[in-house]
Amino acid sequence: MNFLAHLYLSPNNNEIMIGNFIADHVRGNKFKHYPEDIQKGIYLHRAIDTFTDANEIVRISKRRLHERYGHYDGVIIDIFYDHFLAKNWSNYSQIPLDIYTNSIYQLLEKNKEILPEKTQHLLPYMIQYNWLYNYQFTDGIQDVLNGMNRRTKGKSKMNLAIEDLELYYTDLENDFQTFMFELINFVAIEIDKI
Repeated sequence: MNFLAHLYLSPNNNEIMIGNFIADHVRGNKFKHYPEDIQKGIYLHRAIDTFTDANEIVRISKRRLHERYGHYDGVIIDIFYDHFLAKNWSNYSQIPLDIYTNSIYQLLEKNKEILPEKTQHLLPYMIQYNWLYNYQFTDGIQDVLNGMNRRTKGKSKMNLAIEDLELYYTDLENDFQTFMFELINFVAIEIDKI
């Protein structure tokens, strides 16, 4: 799952949400200096990633892309799943997506000084180009894929993945909906363990 899903799956606790958001930029156990709830958010993020990587539905989605993208298939599926979450946001939240994403940007800006350096670097771009809100549009997904392809110096060919999104759109959306139901149930149980 990508940024929007991790944020959405966080309980209504700002520090857990921040931890869940920054976890990819925190290596190993280098998070003990953070407050306890931020640490819980990092644990939650890692639990979500482990559950996602082992899930058979996600593996089916990845197999559709593997021949073309190799080990980048998982990154692409994470982005596609955020697209389907944003597109179908009203099925998952009563808060409109624009209001939700603006509140996230405000929270992250307000706490910018505690974010890891890589997260601080990415945040202005996320806000400027309104990534979280624009995930719902294929143009927004194309922009993200173009950026990811640039970061891999063109090796990933992720800029082409919009073609695969269009080709497998219904199948991928069905995969997402089934998986998201399982993931929400997993997080509801997991949150009590951290």
